Amino acid sequence: MPAWLHRSLDVGSYIAGGWFAVIAAGPRLLAGTLDVDFLMLLAAGGAATIGHWQEGGILLFLFSLSNTLQAFAMDRSRRAIDSLLKRRPRHAVVLRNGAEETLLIEDLRVRDIMLIRPGEMLPTDGVVRHGQSEMDESSITGESRAIDKSPGDLAYAGALNGTGAIEVEVTRLAADSTLARIVKMVESADTHKARSQRFLERAEGLYAWGILGLVSLLIVVPWVVLGQDFRGTFYRAMIVLVVASPCALVISTPAAILSAIANGARNGVLFKGGAYLEAMAEVKIVVFDKTGTLTTGKPGVSDLVLARDAPAGFDEQDLLATAAALESRSEHPLALEIVRAARARGLTLPAMDDFVALPGRGIHARVGSHVVWIGSDRLYREHGEEMPDDLIAAKARLEAEGRSALILHREIDRRNGRGVHEAKGGWLGMIGVMDTVRENAAACVSSLGRLGVERTVMLTGDNAEVARTVAGQVGIDEYHAGLLPEEKVQILEDLKARYGAVMMVGDGVNDAPALAHASVGVAMGAAGSDLALETAHCVLMSDDLRKITYALALSRRALRTVTVNLAFSAVVILVLIGSTFLLSIPLPLGILGHEGSTVIVCVNGLRLLRSKR
Repeated sequence: MPAWLHRSLDVGSYIAGGWFAVIAAGPRLLAGTLDVDFLMLLAAGGAATIGHWQEGGILLFLFSLSNTLQAFAMDRSRRAIDSLLKRRPRHAVVLRNGAEETLLIEDLRVRDIMLIRPGEMLPTDGVVRHGQSEMDESSITGESRAIDKSPGDLAYAGALNGTGAIEVEVTRLAADSTLARIVKMVESADTHKARSQRFLERAEGLYAWGILGLVSLLIVVPWVVLGQDFRGTFYRAMIVLVVASPCALVISTPAAILSAIANGARNGVLFKGGAYLEAMAEVKIVVFDKTGTLTTGKPGVSDLVLARDAPAGFDEQDLLATAAALESRSEHPLALEIVRAARARGLTLPAMDDFVALPGRGIHARVGSHVVWIGSDRLYREHGEEMPDDLIAAKARLEAEGRSALILHREIDRRNGRGVHEAKGGWLGMIGVMDTVRENAAACVSSLGRLGVERTVMLTGDNAEVARTVAGQVGIDEYHAGLLPEEKVQILEDLKARYGAVMMVGDGVNDAPALAHASVGVAMGAAGSDLALETAHCVLMSDDLRKITYALALSRRALRTVTVNLAFSAVVILVLIGSTFLLSIPLPLGILGHEGSTVIVCVNGLRLLRSKR
């Protein structure tokens, strides 16, 4: 082969192997930042200057191949998320003016009625208005079983309809659906990077400068000071430049973290970033809200107790209707059940306005010439009201049986001059409600202990008797009852000071302050909840308590994988550097060890994509 052709092929291999490295390193170099791409280009150029074109070409080829494999591995994680959106249909059948009309999902409007036939996928979030069916919501909540849907039930974009045809009213535009928000949240998870990843990214530039200084000394000292052969000295320095480059170290953390985040998203566990995944792995204390988390959040109305001095003609039906009217503006599970019980009895709710919610205490509103209150006894103590003996006795009886008591009172509205003398205020009565513990709550708490959680704590605004009963049934180590939202936050801060990282598990609505202040806030059963997706650091899309232990185990697997990757990468660098001086390994062997370790840590991180239930 002519020499000019031989050299042309060498140059061609350099261009082909180094093109993308130049594109990546150029802007950073102009900004005064050194990175791995620059070190590899420098090593290849150095090999060429002493006539080792083929070895430099091998370096650039394997470096490019390694980057390609890294990109493929990381893209596997991203595709796991992108597949959620790809499953969503592009068109929807809408019923307008009695006729079917096919639209792009971007053209759907809130309150449109979509016709979902058997086997079709829901284009956006909505409420079932007509028909019954079962839906596979595994792409949203991670639930393996189909969920029965009937009029009034929520249905989410990406859910697969079963055997029934249903009509669904659009409640969210396609771009704002739960599925779209899930994808956006996971795609942006890289902005909240793990501490180890942030440290390595900051250290990469300093490390590169250090390696460059070391290589310079390895050239100058043996050649100038010790009088050794320049060619052999420079060749050894180029080997050190290659094997000491931190490719595997830099990719160790993101390969594992992104794979774990994608795994969780496919199973209904959404981490908002690697920082929270890493923080969860360090948790030793798990704090639970009671209502809607450890309990079903669907309590039944068990008792209707009229006050001894209730107004004449005011009966138990009036008591329930009044309570339901007050609670109709609240999102609390107890409130929803009271409203449901009133509607089941066909009661007409009195018209009320000027609703005011007092978080952790109760509600008051105006009806006619009265202001009506509902809440716990704490509400009345704070306002200087003294309960009558009959209600005190009834409350004690209900709480001894593990039930919660909501007390109703009304007073004359002094702002309203009409009818002031026609009716007196006073105590109306009490409603007893009883929640039930989730069937897998005790198993969840027990599993946390096996995962290394040192202590479990329950916080609730309910009374101490109810809290003691639930804590005993579930196996909670410590409980605090009768708490306001700000008091829950204070207890969380105390627990963090005593134990370190604390995970708070709540329903994502009432516990927003506590979720925000915890080391890791976990909102449970939050499919479709805007507040949960915004406030919590990790969101469980279903009500399955097993997702808590799954998320904790996944985070610890991810942290172990990151630790193994970092240790392996560091050991390989030290072994290769030592082999360069002690065994005089050739440049191709150093390249193979360097790039091989990078691929190995990528593949090891990719293993986290596999589900381990």
